[in-house]
This record gives sequence, structure tokens and C-alpha cells, in this order.
Amino acid sequence: QVQLVESGGGLVQAGGSLRLSCAATGLIFKINAMGWYRQAPGKQRELVAAITITSGGSTNYADSVKGRFTISGDDAKNTVYLQMNNLKPEDTAVYYCNADVYSIKGYLELWGQGTLVTVSS
Repeated sequence: QVQLVESGGGLVQAGGSLRLSCAATGLIFKINAMGWYRQAPGKQRELVAAITITSGGSTNYADSVKGRFTISGDDAKNTVYLQMNNLKPEDTAVYYCNADVYSIKGYLELWGQGTLVTVSS
């Protein structure tokens, strides 16, 4: 079964750092792109960062996290990371990993279970 497993969320003080990870498990032939979304209470889900292999591994970031967050991957482990530095209270949200993959069942869009990030003042 192909799935995404997230980890790394938790409580942190403003200005601190966290590193989220998302591992794609199962029989995967190709990963087209992976990204991180977040959803704060009462807010809609928004894109935080994404990395693609179709454009030479280019990355995209939401304006609110540029210069603070970095997305990266480990091909050997089918894992994507989100390094979050200088965290702010407004970063508090449930963070979801997303991946577009080709598996034995064809093209799939996958979502992780979500990991909670809470940033205190």
C-alpha cells in the first residue's frame, strides 16, 4: 500500500526551529512532485512549499515563509523534508504532506495524515 507518513511536528517557542519529514512508502515507480500544505484553525488549506522533478528539482514557497523555510528531499529514502526556522505564532497549523506519484495502480495524488505545529509567543 502506497502512503505518506509524516513526523516532526510539536510545540516550539517563537524564533525556534522544527524539521518535518514525509516518507513515501510502498511500491512507487516515480515521484513527480512533493509538497507541504498547512491549515490553521478556521482557515483554508494553503500551499507552504513544493519541490518538483519535472523542472529540474525547482522549488516554490509561499510568500509568508520565504527565507525561513526550506524544502528538500532524499531520493534514496523517498522522503521530503521541511526545515522551518524562525517560526512565528502565525505558522501554527496542521501541516500536510502531498505527493504526486506513479505506482502499481497508476498515477496517484497522496496526502499524509497531518502533523500539528504549535508556535507559542
